[in-house]
Amino acid sequence: MSEQVPVLRIGQVLLVSIQTDLDDHSVMLLQDDLAAAVVESGAHGVVIDITAVEIVDSFVGRMLSTIASISSLLDAQTVVVGMRPAVAITLVELGLSLGGVRTALTLDKGLQVLERARVRQRGGDESSSSAGFGDQGAGPDASAGL
Repeated sequence: MSEQVPVLRIGQVLLVSIQTDLDDHSVMLLQDDLAAAVVESGAHGVVIDITAVEIVDSFVGRMLSTIASISSLLDAQTVVVGMRPAVAITLVELGLSLGGVRTALTLDKGLQVLERARVRQRGGDESSSSAGFGDQGAGPDASAGL
């Protein structure tokens, strides 16, 4: 049975925490729900937390990339956080590079990636940020894709 994945708003960021392995129908529902939530909220960022995901097939991998593309067209950047090594290996073995999808190891680093991108887009510096995420040790890996 398909489960609807909740989309939570935290300031100007939407958080999607995937707690179960997704079937194809759940992924399609998530795509539609998230696109609607980006438009309704005017969010500038989307964080997809896949810490609990143990298995990713080619369809789910492509949909993560598609979700990021849709969000980008709607003026919101996407960061996938919490990827397990086995999931990363599977994606590479399937030949899926998740083009256009930024990744970060943790939720905190993912939020930092989004905040830095927003500050760059506004042309300011991080000290003028009102969100207060700062740069708390996020290294270059925080924005590196697969």
